[in-house]
Amino acid sequence: MKLKRVIGFIVAIIVCELAGFIGAIFTTPSIPTWYATLSKPFFNPPSFVFAPVWTLLYALMGISLYLVWEKREKIKTKIPLVLFFFQLILNTIWSILFFGLKNPLLAFVEIILLWITLLFTIIKFYPVSKKAALLLVPYILWVSFASILNLAIFLLN
Repeated sequence: MKLKRVIGFIVAIIVCELAGFIGAIFTTPSIPTWYATLSKPFFNPPSFVFAPVWTLLYALMGISLYLVWEKREKIKTKIPLVLFFFQLILNTIWSILFFGLKNPLLAFVEIILLWITLLFTIIKFYPVSKKAALLLVPYILWVSFASILNLAIFLLN
């Protein structure tokens, strides 16, 4: 039984990191080309900051997912888990819109939807696992910052 839990924990983290990997497929080629040509606000972090921050956030998401998934037989978790996977898909789509399609306006509209979905995910995770909900707080704070950055880039360009 313990091995099953360890495997579940690892799979949950891998699923979340995979979303980041898919996003990176669209992001990485655009950073030295298109993104480098954009006007950015003074608070834009250096490019090297994003990969470690997102790697950590995806790991926290994976732990959060595991904590809720683990309780699925004792507590109703269908809606919280559907919300979680929806926000994870939106997370990946943002990279496609912003970096792949090079469309900061559409990406901004989408990141607002991501933020709202993430907020509802946290709210729905809280009764299932307070720890799982709290593990998503750094993520929503980063998405809040990313939303402001996305808007600023759109307005400057």
